[in-house]
Amino acid sequence: MHYTIKQLGNLAGVSTRTLRYYDKLNLLKPEFVNASGYRIYGPKQVDLLQQILFFKELKFSLKEIHNILASPDFNRVDALTAQYTKLIEEKKRLEQLIANVEKTLDSEKGVIKMSDQEKFEGLKKEMLNQNEKNYGKEIREKYGEETINQSNKKFANLSKGEYDASIDVQQKMFQQLKEAMQLGDPTSTPAQRAADLHRQWLGYFWTFYSKEAHAGLTQMYVDDPRFTKYYDERLGTGAAKMLRDAVLVYTKME
Repeated sequence: MHYTIKQLGNLAGVSTRTLRYYDKLNLLKPEFVNASGYRIYGPKQVDLLQQILFFKELKFSLKEIHNILASPDFNRVDALTAQYTKLIEEKKRLEQLIANVEKTLDSEKGVIKMSDQEKFEGLKKEMLNQNEKNYGKEIREKYGEETINQSNKKFANLSKGEYDASIDVQQKMFQQLKEAMQLGDPTSTPAQRAADLHRQWLGYFWTFYSKEAHAGLTQMYVDDPRFTKYYDERLGTGAAKMLRDAVLVYTKME
């Protein structure tokens, strides 16, 4: 079946302005333009638009979507399978948060008594899920499946007091690191305090500690742009490097 731009927009729930913009970006071209100058879309374009909208729901940028669809290796079945997997993961994440909110509501109403551990259960699972999504592949390759699984288990079992303490230590570490950046010296007192606080913070997640692992982790902060962005966006350009350099001094791994 074929559709005009207005008909396709109504079918997909998007505006004609959006479809014209996709055309301009070479993201979704019509099958042809008829004698009256109307854009006409066929079955192939319908499937492509569905694919684009799936990617958008998964928070891909239009540039990323264009690159994926333009790739000679693009396969619709593979793409749909990957999207399905991501949506199932998102469903699990939302179900965990919903279950936590439901228990909290029942607790507020006096239906059940909720422990402090349970109050943070959903939030901690959310943090673990996000960590796994953002960095899981890299840290598992670096430290191994068993080590990361044990670390995740330790974090999931933190008490409310331990969880709050980990946040407090992290904030203190950020403050010391910021002062170290102003001094520009990884050997300075604030820099070495930041390195020690970082070690303490790792203690809430790691089931082991070694100077080599500590130095290796902060090196990954510099090597991987996603980790670098995390620190640099919070504290300014060069934060990840300053922490790495401070930890190298702290662990004597220079």
